[in-house]
Amino acid sequence: MSLLKYLFFLCTLVGFISMKSDKPAYLVYNSKGQKADYSDILKAAKTSDVIFFGELHDNPICHWLQLELTRDLFAEKGNKLVLGAEMLEADNQLLLKEYLSGMIRKKDFEAEAKLWPNYKTDYAPLVDFAREKEIKFVATNIPRRFAALVNRQGFEGLDSINALERGLIAALPIKYYDTLECYQSMIKNIGPGMPAHMGPNIAKAQAIKDATMAQNIVKNGIYEGMTFLHFNGSYHSDHYQGIVWYLQQAIRKTSFELKILTISCLEQENIDTLSKNDAKKADFLIMIPSTMTKTY
Repeated sequence: MSLLKYLFFLCTLVGFISMKSDKPAYLVYNSKGQKADYSDILKAAKTSDVIFFGELHDNPICHWLQLELTRDLFAEKGNKLVLGAEMLEADNQLLLKEYLSGMIRKKDFEAEAKLWPNYKTDYAPLVDFAREKEIKFVATNIPRRFAALVNRQGFEGLDSINALERGLIAALPIKYYDTLECYQSMIKNIGPGMPAHMGPNIAKAQAIKDATMAQNIVKNGIYEGMTFLHFNGSYHSDHYQGIVWYLQQAIRKTSFELKILTISCLEQENIDTLSKNDAKKADFLIMIPSTMTKTY
């Protein structure tokens, strides 16, 4: 072996060993199971109309990448970027708007809005970025009391909601197919001891959330040249179901051609491999070590 070839081999070996001994916080794959990186996600996001960033709620890597993607898209789109989140409910939209406009103080918004326990660490940076840059942020989710009502009584429970409050939920009756895998798996995984009627209703409660979020995306961000970046639990958009399915139903009768991008976050012990089934969950998969610390 010539000296030049030996040196090349040695450098390659050292590089390989150093990579194997490193501990990356995450790896990115595309839907074909091929290695990708953040720049690939950003490139695809720049040409998309709606982006679903499916997170693991307590994972710091998810939340950091959400903020980074928001910043980078804003640099490209400016005020044509719209943000939205499952973590904020539609009946808090007025409070959110008042805070974003500077009308009310941060402490007043946080005291009065129905915020998740990890809001200050995980979602406040996104909301505060929107406030700083004066971009729209939509509280997309159904008020939790109405989802709880469906969980108890099925869709029929929504008949008792008054006309004013009906504006906070998806238009009724919603299309619902319990054969969709995202809902079917919820029903199948119901634990023992639960009343018989509660199994199907849990999936219906999930569906009314998905339908409401899709409707609020359509109402607030589907315009020419706009990009809507939505934050939600991965389960709401995995396999292009959940919110994605309802969004597709909403635009099916229109002439609007919507380019949708989905991102899903997963945890596993070894992030150097991705199963074929997991690869099908989204356009991009962010694999995070299961030993990653949690935000709450």
